[in-house]
Amino acid sequence: MTFGFASPPPAEALTRTGRALEPAEWAAAGIPLLRSPRETVTGLHARHRPGPATSVVAVLGPDERVVASASFTRVGSAPDGWECRNVLLSQLRRIVPHDLRRRRPARTAVLLCCREDGPGWTEQDGAWMWGLRDACTLHGLRCGAYLTLTRTGWQVLGEDRCGRRPYLGGPAVLDGRPEDEGPRVPGARRSTAAR
Repeated sequence: MTFGFASPPPAEALTRTGRALEPAEWAAAGIPLLRSPRETVTGLHARHRPGPATSVVAVLGPDERVVASASFTRVGSAPDGWECRNVLLSQLRRIVPHDLRRRRPARTAVLLCCREDGPGWTEQDGAWMWGLRDACTLHGLRCGAYLTLTRTGWQVLGEDRCGRRPYLGGPAVLDGRPEDEGPRVPGARRSTAAR
């Protein structure tokens, strides 16, 4: 007969049971909707020019303008929610002071994850959603939207909002026009012929 502690379950089992969120759990969490997700994604894309396996965490003020943001490269393996939380928390601590003394959060954190595979939820998204929610709580922020950017466009997970531009690998879009188009010439008009 042996006495002592039971060995902990493997980390893989913990990820599936408690440190990842399913899409239904995320939708039920009452995450505030962005008024203009296209504007947020476009601004972050233009500012950071993210590539595959890059994430951008941004803090939005009450008017939904980006107050601060940071980009970082994600680890290729299937992450655990705690690892995601720790990465996000260190990034948040680097770019903004905490709001823990406020009665209610005044700022919101959003996460934009870029990836090669198609749109839709993945287990990796579930771990990052759990990490975002937990990091926001520990930093005194309101948990905001979880956005993905792929080669086909962007999507707000948990909502039915998506768009084709900007997209992963595409040009930065500023003022409604791609950055590579060059400056606008005053008085110039674009004309098309009807056929």
